[in-house]
Amino acid sequence: MSQKPRPTSIQELKDLQGVELGPTAWHTLTQEDINTFADVTHDHQWIHVDPKRAAKGPFGGTIGHGLFILSLGPAFTEELMAFDGFMHSLNYGYNKVRFPHPSPVGSRVRMRSTLSSVEEVGEGAAQVVSTQVFEAEGIEKPLCVAESLGRFTEHPAG
Repeated sequence: MSQKPRPTSIQELKDLQGVELGPTAWHTLTQEDINTFADVTHDHQWIHVDPKRAAKGPFGGTIGHGLFILSLGPAFTEELMAFDGFMHSLNYGYNKVRFPHPSPVGSRVRMRSTLSSVEEVGEGAAQVVSTQVFEAEGIEKPLCVAESLGRFTEHPAG
């Protein structure tokens, strides 16, 4: 798709089921970003924040936290689809998350997303399951695969 979708109704979301959106632009995974994530989450494991020690470790350098990669999902999703046609959209959770490959510092990462299902959950509201695949340039396996749940509420009629 040359232009990102801008759905404004549950039906328009349903019309996007099975459509792969993306990929996003490439984003470089920097040590500064990894360190900031470590500070916010209090997860300062050396494999993430100590480049000197990590250089001698199993990956030859620091790697991003798996949850850091997952946390890029909302911003990447905004690159792929506009949500301003709804009264609001909310992150509702995840069904399944896997981290098949580590995320080396300096990697260029991006995401693709497919709307797997759209289920009405009340008047003018829907739960959307999106399969998100995070990939890094030059790495065959995905960094992360997640089933993200979102709740969308239409603007009131009239």
